[in-house]
Order: sequence, then structure tokens, then C-alpha cells
Amino acid sequence: MKKNLNVIQIKGIKGLIMLVMVGCCLVAGFIVFPGWVAMNIWNVLASLVNNAPSIGIIQGVLLWGIIVASYFTFRKERVVVCMKTPQGLNEEELKAVFADIKKQTQDDKIIQAMLKARETELKLNEKEEDNKKTEIK
Repeated sequence: MKKNLNVIQIKGIKGLIMLVMVGCCLVAGFIVFPGWVAMNIWNVLASLVNNAPSIGIIQGVLLWGIIVASYFTFRKERVVVCMKTPQGLNEEELKAVFADIKKQTQDDKIIQAMLKARETELKLNEKEEDNKKTEIK
């Protein structure tokens, strides 16, 4: 299975300059520009009210941050961040997965060779466990 993946390699000073430039563009596009828009909207609305103060770009960025934080806080769908590592499959689940793969890949000789190697490895592991049990007794 061949996938077309692009790998970004940072080599030398040109790579670092490119990384800084991309970072600046992302910050400008996702933080500063929406902050500028929020600042302009605030200032237009403030001009309609007699005593409302106008704000600058830093306050506009902060206003944008408040809007984004409020969105993530009050939306119905929750963001879940999992900090534990996933559990591995036990031997029965592995055998079931490999059986499904074997059904799907009957024509692929490379995958069939890999499956036979895994089955052999499982058999060797079972024999080693049996040998350890008999040695203990």
C-alpha cells in the first residue's frame, strides 16, 4: 500500500527561515487578522454608542481570543483530550484481525508471506510458553 506523503525537512538556515516565515503567516492569518476584524467591528459599534471607548489591535486580538474561548466553552460538542496510551490487543483479538486481513488479501503474495510469518511467530511463542511451564513443574 503506497501512500503519497510529503515529508517536510528542515535543513540549514534556509529551512529555519522558512519555518519562521510559515509560523508568522499562520499567526497572522489565524490570530492577528481576526483580531483586526474584531477591533474594527468593536470600533464601529463603539462609534454608535456615545461613551464607549475604541480599542487598538492588541485589544482586538484579546477580544478575538475571548470569542474563540467562549465558542469552545459553550458549544454543545465537547473536546476530549485523552492522555493515556491505548491498550494493545490480546492474542485472540490479534488472531481475529489477522483472519480478517487474510480474507481481504488472498491475491497479495507479500501480505500472505507476512501473515505466515506472524502465524509461525505465534506458534513459537506458544511453544516457548509451554516449555517454560514444563520447566517450572
